[in-house]
Amino acid sequence: MRHRIAHVLSCEGDAATNPAGLYKASTLGLSTIRREPDIMKFNRIIVATAVVLACGSAQAQDRTGWPESFTVGTASQGGTYFAYGSGWANLVAEELGLSGGGEVTGGPMQNMALVHTGDASFGMTTMGPAAESLAGTNPIAPGLEMNNACAMFPMYQTPFSVTALSSSGIESIADIPAGAKIGFGPAGSTSDTYFPRIMEELGIEFERRNGGWSDLGGQLQDGLLDVIAFAAGVPVPAVSQLEVQTDVNIIEFTEEEQATILGAFPVSEFSIASDTYTTLEADARSVSMWNFAIANCELPESFVEAVVNVVMSDNERMMNIHKAARSTVPENWDKNDVLMWHPGAAKWFRENAGADIADDTVFGN
Repeated sequence: MRHRIAHVLSCEGDAATNPAGLYKASTLGLSTIRREPDIMKFNRIIVATAVVLACGSAQAQDRTGWPESFTVGTASQGGTYFAYGSGWANLVAEELGLSGGGEVTGGPMQNMALVHTGDASFGMTTMGPAAESLAGTNPIAPGLEMNNACAMFPMYQTPFSVTALSSSGIESIADIPAGAKIGFGPAGSTSDTYFPRIMEELGIEFERRNGGWSDLGGQLQDGLLDVIAFAAGVPVPAVSQLEVQTDVNIIEFTEEEQATILGAFPVSEFSIASDTYTTLEADARSVSMWNFAIANCELPESFVEAVVNVVMSDNERMMNIHKAARSTVPENWDKNDVLMWHPGAAKWFRENAGADIADDTVFGN
């Protein structure tokens, strides 16, 4: 009965004007007025009170200009972006009463383009591709400065790691044979943008292969690839799946290799925890880039502020979506040193995280 009452009541006045036991059943296709038993009356008062509070909150929230639906640009299936992005898109849609979801894309570079043009309301990117997109060197649209994509909230760090089948005998970067077939993920992804350059910097000769992470995992098992070079939040679903199906080596960088990469690329030191994968017996040395959720800069301030509030106000819910969300916390707002902030996001972090976001880093100022 409670479930049915919750659907009968609405923000149009039923609960607010008639909480004491009489209810009009016209929303059920009836026209009579019925008297509820005492226990039903009590349940109804409880539900009515909740609806009144919810309605009051909804009416107080400024939804001027809000879209009825939205999409979040993610990446290929089998990668962290897709799992993480689809998860928070569904969470936001549910909490704000909108239609929304994740969209399979080519990853950070394409997401910058989609959000810049407004073809996607939201997306996700890493700081490297974001900087290249702002500079007009995004390979999707060379020469176009994608400055209409704004920072929304910090996500997590993307570690760079290499995976090979144990049967291949490849246990280090130096073991990768000349001419090895390496899968770098979807074209235009963070991995595809930076890992080939990293391999070249480390003196590795290779044949480049692209594809979704799940597809590349299948090719590795079938012997069509020698290694996969992952740049994705950990645990990477495709790697976890490989561990279930076969024996793999998750290869770390040596200290010298890590130092070489740090000196040549916009990355930072990172360590993949040993409990991330069953294969690891100790923490694995790596490098990483920060990921940020992005919003079209023209979206209403109140809309983006509400989206940020849903994602950032309850980290436990985000952790249930993906373990990488352990870093999706307010204090990491300062990891953005590339993108202009969306005004709604800047407002939320200033008011809720004490963020010292300079006015000249906020879009429209």
